[in-house]
Amino acid sequence: MGVIEREDAHTSGLYQKRALAIVRGEGARLWDDAGNEYLDCVGGQGSANLGHGNPAVADALAAQARMLGSCTELFYSDRRAELYDTLAAILPPALDRVFLCSSGTEAVEGALKFAKVATRRSGIVATMRGFHGKTMGALAATWGPEYREMFGPFVPGTTHIPFNKVEALDAAITGETAAFIVELVQGEGGVRPATLEFVRAAADRCREQGALLIFDEVQTGFGRTGTMFALEQYGVVPDILCLAKSMAGGMPMGAIAFSRALGDLPKRSHSSTFGGNPLACAAAVAAIGELQRLGCAANAAERGRQLLNGLRGIAAPTVREVRGLGLICGIELKVNAGPTLKALQDRGILALGAGPTVVRYLPPLVISAPQIDRVIATTREALAV
Repeated sequence: MGVIEREDAHTSGLYQKRALAIVRGEGARLWDDAGNEYLDCVGGQGSANLGHGNPAVADALAAQARMLGSCTELFYSDRRAELYDTLAAILPPALDRVFLCSSGTEAVEGALKFAKVATRRSGIVATMRGFHGKTMGALAATWGPEYREMFGPFVPGTTHIPFNKVEALDAAITGETAAFIVELVQGEGGVRPATLEFVRAAADRCREQGALLIFDEVQTGFGRTGTMFALEQYGVVPDILCLAKSMAGGMPMGAIAFSRALGDLPKRSHSSTFGGNPLACAAAVAAIGELQRLGCAANAAERGRQLLNGLRGIAAPTVREVRGLGLICGIELKVNAGPTLKALQDRGILALGAGPTVVRYLPPLVISAPQIDRVIATTREALAV
């Protein structure tokens, strides 16, 4: 039996899988079990910012695995302390406390809990088309009915407002609101960057009402948008910042960075067995170092402009709009995106959907200019099919 048959014999059935078995990667390239090469514009759904097979991350993991693989926060850890120092050097100075976990949805769950305990309020405001995870607390803030409709009722007090609609903020964020949570670029929601006006108005309204501002940078963090964090391009520092995906170079890891202004959180009110384990911490220190050494944020800005300009130059009648920031880019079509994604894959480009009509590109930030040219040319071919 091949890889696909062996997985199908036991898989949960929850994933809509493509008939493709990926077995190896290097930089922005992937290979399947038949030896076919692909250019990766899925990027681990945002977890492969550094690309595949980075030697520094692999060496850090191997060395730490031989030293110590597990150490919960019942004890102190040299690798965890090193990661805290590394994060403190790249985060806004106000966000000087960090809770480590294993995923983006965990980061969101913790952030919502922290906001409620810090403000002693229960209301959470999120945005339409927003995606914050699929566990029950995060799912309450997530918008898409395809994720939600089977699992209600949700955590009470959670409401949604239109994304980028400044006039909706005043009525939604009140003295009962614990936090407003927002993605600076909606990923699953169709690759929609937040406007500067909306983000700054939200920050002002939260400050006026004593609510906390949460930025979900699970997908946009660590260089994806052209700066280490997308918030740098908005000139706004939130009270709480959710991070994950590419933080540890492909290892499962998440983090909640927050301000001391939240006060002291009650001991044992939140925890994570695998959060801050030495393996993930060693990988994260190495990954962040490599992102800086390789200039990945600057490359994301430059290659992102190249990709957006190239996609916008495609004259195809099915294209409605091209959107993006850095190397999170999307083409909104007037038709279902499925056939275009299949045509891209058949031509050696792996891309993502973002809703039914959007083709999303999340390539590793190490992608080269010639590889971006190939993505543009292949997209032109796929849209002509």
